Amino acid sequence: MTRQTDVVVIGGGQAGLAAGYYLRRKQLDFVILDAQGMPGGAWQQTWDSLHLFSPAAFSSLPGRLMPGQPGQEYPDAKHVVDYLTDYEQRYDLPIHRPVRVQQVRRDVDRLRVETGTDTWSARAVVSATGIWWRPFLPATPGRNDFVGRQLHTTGYRRPSDFAGQRVVVVGGGNSGAQIAADLATHEGVDLSWVTQRPPHFLADDIDGRALFDAATARRRALDEGRTDTGGVASLGDIVAVSPVREARDAGLLKASPMFTRLTADGIEWADGTRAEADAIIWCTGFRPALSHLAPLGLRGLRGHIDTHGTQAVGEPRLHLLGYGDWTGPASATLIGVGRPARDAAAEIAELLRR
Repeated sequence: MTRQTDVVVIGGGQAGLAAGYYLRRKQLDFVILDAQGMPGGAWQQTWDSLHLFSPAAFSSLPGRLMPGQPGQEYPDAKHVVDYLTDYEQRYDLPIHRPVRVQQVRRDVDRLRVETGTDTWSARAVVSATGIWWRPFLPATPGRNDFVGRQLHTTGYRRPSDFAGQRVVVVGGGNSGAQIAADLATHEGVDLSWVTQRPPHFLADDIDGRALFDAATARRRALDEGRTDTGGVASLGDIVAVSPVREARDAGLLKASPMFTRLTADGIEWADGTRAEADAIIWCTGFRPALSHLAPLGLRGLRGHIDTHGTQAVGEPRLHLLGYGDWTGPASATLIGVGRPARDAAAEIAELLRR
């Protein structure tokens, strides 16, 4: 069966909800197709101890301030899920779930969005599937030889799952530092933290507010042809949230250089030094989840689609939202996704008026 609407939003996480808020304000006919069975997007899948980088008031979607979480300066992931659940209910957003979009195709003057059961015919599409669902694992020699457990950031939940084990955490970004800190302070876990380069912590007083400001200033400088400010990367790689700061100050977060290969029972460095391991946690980032857009033939370098703002250069009926700075400054964050969502809705409304 084929259904018709003005706009299909693919993804019901924070970016999809922000898009829905502004599409509703533009009085457009739209649906949000979410592959997950419950509200909350990727926040449903995070580890137990994860907290936001910013206070609740600075972690809000458009139109609705996130309430504070009692006893917490930086809300935890469950609080975010509750907020997103309330948000979609408050604005009565037309979300269909669980609905997994398989592909998007051109269909004369419309775009055809195909799911496992239905087809939607839309005049415009917003892709807001994010990156969480496409974890990246580096092609490390010997990875298939290791007989222990290997998992990505997406599979980590709590340190008690690794009690009595030797665990190697790979990655010098926020996820790597936070998971390493989580494990380092748990009795019975023998932790090794391995990074490509020495860890670069941001100043202890910097949180998500400063990161959003830095990303916005960089985007503005680039748009105006001024010198690249470096954005968030100029400040450091790791936000020193309380658990990370405490583990670091206690001397528990000492990183080793990246190993060169895996062995059957552990890891090995270039000089032949070895370390045994029971588990390896790869905190090595993500790639944009864009396989549903493959029929449009728009993918370029690093799997990105060339965009002007959020609009795909090669397909003006398609907007991409929430994948990172290339689709709007800090657009992969709660506070940062609002502005590009507003711009995308305005451009879609203008397109449909023509």
